Amino acid sequence: MTERKPAGVSFESWVDKQIREAEQRGEFSQLPGFGKPLDGLDAPYDETWWIKRKMQREGVSVLPPALALRKEAEDVAEAVSGARTEAEVRRMLTEVNEKIRAAVRRPPPGPLLNLRSFDIDAVVEEWRAAHRPS
Repeated sequence: MTERKPAGVSFESWVDKQIREAEQRGEFSQLPGFGKPLDGLDAPYDETWWIKRKMQREGVSVLPPALALRKEAEDVAEAVSGARTEAEVRRMLTEVNEKIRAAVRRPPPGPLLNLRSFDIDAVVEEWRAAHRPS
């Protein structure tokens, strides 16, 4: 921690001295990203860049609930092929079906949902066919 600014010393020269001493100690060379170009320098200026970056880092969705559920249903449909067991397929589909049914009963704000529950037995049959030993 730095000491307090001495009386009679201009703020700018005191700060410059603190920076110069920290540089000499090598404190800036240990920072993450040292020697790498700054991200987004070529992008147009966006005054909310820091909010967007924080949301992305925290994994916060900016999609309306209906679109987020559509995306989740798409992701589950793709993930089914990588499931290892039939029970895992059924669990994944059951979880998303419950969310879809709840959203159909009480539509979330935003665009229309336009989603139907998965036919679990049909998807499981497709999964079995794809995973049969040759």
